[in-house]
Amino acid sequence: MAIEHEAKILGIDPDTIERRITEKGGHKLGERFMRRYVYDITPGDESKWIRLRDNGTGTTLAVKEIASDAIDGTHEIEVSVDDFATTNALLEMLGFTAKSYQETKRVSFALDGAQLELDTWPQIPPYLEIEAATKADVIRTAELLGYTESDLTGENTIKIYARHGIDLNTIPELRF
Repeated sequence: MAIEHEAKILGIDPDTIERRITEKGGHKLGERFMRRYVYDITPGDESKWIRLRDNGTGTTLAVKEIASDAIDGTHEIEVSVDDFATTNALLEMLGFTAKSYQETKRVSFALDGAQLELDTWPQIPPYLEIEAATKADVIRTAELLGYTESDLTGENTIKIYARHGIDLNTIPELRF
């Protein structure tokens, strides 16, 4: 599995972070409404799951595995698929039942070789995700925006919701 080098900065103000990104030479790539289904591979194992996601311009199917909460602690294999509903039906035929349906809003940016995502999820404050080729590139991009490595977290969305007293695993439909 490929290693993702990404981290989140929590508790950001969307207008401020967008201004910082553009002031540092970043470019806004667009805004999207996204929807996803999440499936357990092994019920109760939160370290590995299947994600089917429609990002507004395409649909992907991924297996994600968390080795740790570090910037380089998530591994992922992802492929493009043609159709969100048909792929969901295929997974159901294979015995996978979606444990949840989730909606998010995303504003994407490119900055100095890194991909930045301003993510808005229902019921929690927006956060910024930085993904780059290496851990050092993620940290450098955060520093360019005025943050330190200690401001970064590699926690997954389940843990971010838990910070707000919400058990994401108990919400079968997360909608705006």
